Parts: sequence; C-alpha cells; structure tokens
Amino acid sequence: MTDLNELNIKVLLDIINSSARDAMEEYKKTGHGVPGLDSTALHPLDMATDILALRKAIRLLEGACHQLTAILAPPQHTVHNMVVDYTWACAAVATKARIADILDQHPEGLSVDVLADQVNLDKTKLIRVLRILALKGCFKEVKQGVFANTRLSLILKSTSDSGCMVQIHSEIPKYGANLYDTMIDQEYAKSYEVDKSPRLFSLRKEGINRDFWDMDDETRELFQRGMSGLTEIMGSSAVLHHYPWDTVSSMADIGSGVGANSIRLANMYPHLRITNQDLPGFVEQAQTSWEKDAPEAIRDGRVEFVPFNFFEESPVVGKDVYYLRHILHDWPDSESTTILRNIRKVMGPNSRVLIHDCMLFHPVQEPGVEAMEINKAPEPMLLNFGAGNRTAYQEDLTMWLVFNSKERTLNEAGAGLVVTKVYDLAGTVAVEFRIAQD
Repeated sequence: MTDLNELNIKVLLDIINSSARDAMEEYKKTGHGVPGLDSTALHPLDMATDILALRKAIRLLEGACHQLTAILAPPQHTVHNMVVDYTWACAAVATKARIADILDQHPEGLSVDVLADQVNLDKTKLIRVLRILALKGCFKEVKQGVFANTRLSLILKSTSDSGCMVQIHSEIPKYGANLYDTMIDQEYAKSYEVDKSPRLFSLRKEGINRDFWDMDDETRELFQRGMSGLTEIMGSSAVLHHYPWDTVSSMADIGSGVGANSIRLANMYPHLRITNQDLPGFVEQAQTSWEKDAPEAIRDGRVEFVPFNFFEESPVVGKDVYYLRHILHDWPDSESTTILRNIRKVMGPNSRVLIHDCMLFHPVQEPGVEAMEINKAPEPMLLNFGAGNRTAYQEDLTMWLVFNSKERTLNEAGAGLVVTKVYDLAGTVAVEFRIAQD
C-alpha cells in the first residue's frame, strides 16, 4: 500500500509536469517557441507587460520543485545550500564590472584572460565568479576559460533597468548580517520607528547617519531605474491589463516617481486624466520622462504634475482612483496610516484607493481572506505556494532591513478602509479599497 508521503510526491510531480507544460504553452503562443537556457537574446515574452498566465504557472512550478527537493534531499544538504549562497555577490561583481556589456560584443564568447584585462580584475578570481553564475545559467562557459552571455546574463547589462536592482540590493546583505543584533539591542529590538532599521544600525556602527531618501542626482536616477526594473521583475505591469481602467476617468499616482506605470496607462487609456504626485525632485524628473515617452498626454492636457509631501499634505481632491504602487511597504504602520488618512480626507463617495504591493499570504487560512477569492495552491503544496511566492517574503525582509517597515497581509492593509476587490497578479497584489458606507 502506498503511504501518504509517497502519494504527496507523486502529486507534486504531476503539478510540476502540468505547470511546466502551461508555461511552455504561453511561450509558444507568441510564435517564437520556448526559450533555451543558452539563448543570447531575450524572448519577446520576457519584456511583455502582461505575462500573468506565465507567472502563475511559474509560481506553481517553483513552489512544487522546491517542496519536492526539500522532501527528498538530506536536510543538512538543503539547509547548507540555503545559507551558503553567494550568487548575489557574484552578480554584483558582474554588474559593476559590466561583464555582460563586454560579452554582448562577443556573441561567440571571450577568453577570461582578455575579459579580465578589459575590466582590470584578476583573471583567476574573475573566473571563479563567472563559474558560480554559470551554474545557474547566468553566463555560459562555451569552452574552458571562454564565456558568453545567456538570456539570464543579459539582465545584468548596464542598459537593463532590472539590472539596476542588482546594484541596489548589493548593499543590503551587510544590513542582514546585523539583523539578530538589532533584535536583541535594547534601543532597536522593540522599535518600529523609521530610524531604527538594521540599515541605520549598520551605518551608525561605521559612523554614518544618512537618510535613505537623501539622494544625489546619480543615485536618484539609479533608484528610479531600479523601480522600473522592479516592475519588470515583479510583473507589476499586469495591473495595466487586469484592473478596469476603462471605467476610470481620473487617477492620482501617489509617490509616482518618474511615472513609469502612469505613462503606460496614459498611452493605453487616452481618456484617463492623470495626476503625478511626489516630492519636487521626483516630479521634476517625471516631467522629463513624460516629455520623452508620452508627449501627447502633455500636449492634450491629460497629465498634471503636483509636488507634495504625503505625510504633511493631502493629494488632489476627488479623483476616481488614488494609486499607490510600492509606496506603503516603505513605511512602518504609523507612517503608512498617515499617508492613507491624508488620502481619505479628499476622497469622494465613489473614490477608490488601489494599493499595489507584495502581499503576504500565510500557509494557514486567514479569517476573512477566503471570501476575497485569493488563489490558493493545490495540496500538498503550502497554501501560499511556498517558495513559489518567496519574492513577497524576500521583499518583506528587504523592507525590514532598509526601512524597518514591511509587506502586509490583507488584514493589515487599508488602515480602516474597506476592501472591495483583490487582484492576484502572481508576484504583486492590487487591492482596491473604498470608504466604509454607513
């Protein structure tokens, strides 16, 4: 008689098989076939703005594969691999040295001797870095000591917005090294204040006390490109296709940055009147971006730029939708509540707040969440897709390390507003709120 553990493994294998086939079908629908690991060009689907079906298939595939490996591999093997993973450091080296940019000029591959000379790095150390990355399909050693780009390594090029996130994140692990220290420190352990983050704890040990948002022009540009890259990484642009923007007349993009998402909205929905709102420096950058990428919207008067501080002021009055993408997760509960209260002051009876962030869904059912029709993984997978949903939990730790803030559960979001609809975008979640009706 087959025991339950063996049955669970067989079901996981079925999930892996079916989700992989679903992913293959999504690629084939484009007419360009399924990508290869060694491809030196991006697949058309890689930069598409609506890959929700693919992302849902990959969420299942990654979750089931990880769970299967965790069951079958010796536990010490799995834990060791969890802890001793320096891929992030190797990716940072490749990005800072612009390895992918150089290899892009040599599609057949380039000797590490020549490559090391061009980037002024020791060739013996550089080859060790590249071989770690090549284990995971990022670069390929086409013959001994000769490396070429792959579809994954193209993301590390200096022209890639997603690659900017590698640069931004390369500083964060050193904050994580102090995480336990902050959890037992008398001043930091119980604090949820912005100035008690592991980042500031780490910097203060070095005699540095610098606010994250105090950026020079170069850092601000890197950050804004990184935010555009985060949209690609998370598949956040799915909100352009799966929220009913055609029923919306006006939208305020709160903390808009350069307006990466709202520019796309303006181009897709020419009836929509958009207000970009952020601190003056970001609003100034936004105007430049709009002049380049959506000049018709400026010419037709469909967009306005209104600087403001969302802690001290309310946004423009009476918009249909107040859109916050990757904003509230930057702030602890007190500051997040202040932002939402300032928005609530100017909402009309039919106004909505659309919070677009990662959302944490736990392996056990949360009260009230089931009614929101959240997608749940099939048994025997973890309810929240396990490692298939790890990006949300990784972002939660990133927010903690950098800002002493967090990603939230559905029950933690909204600060007194009422949830009306949840859009599961397989990486991020867009949650629509309204003012409670008496």
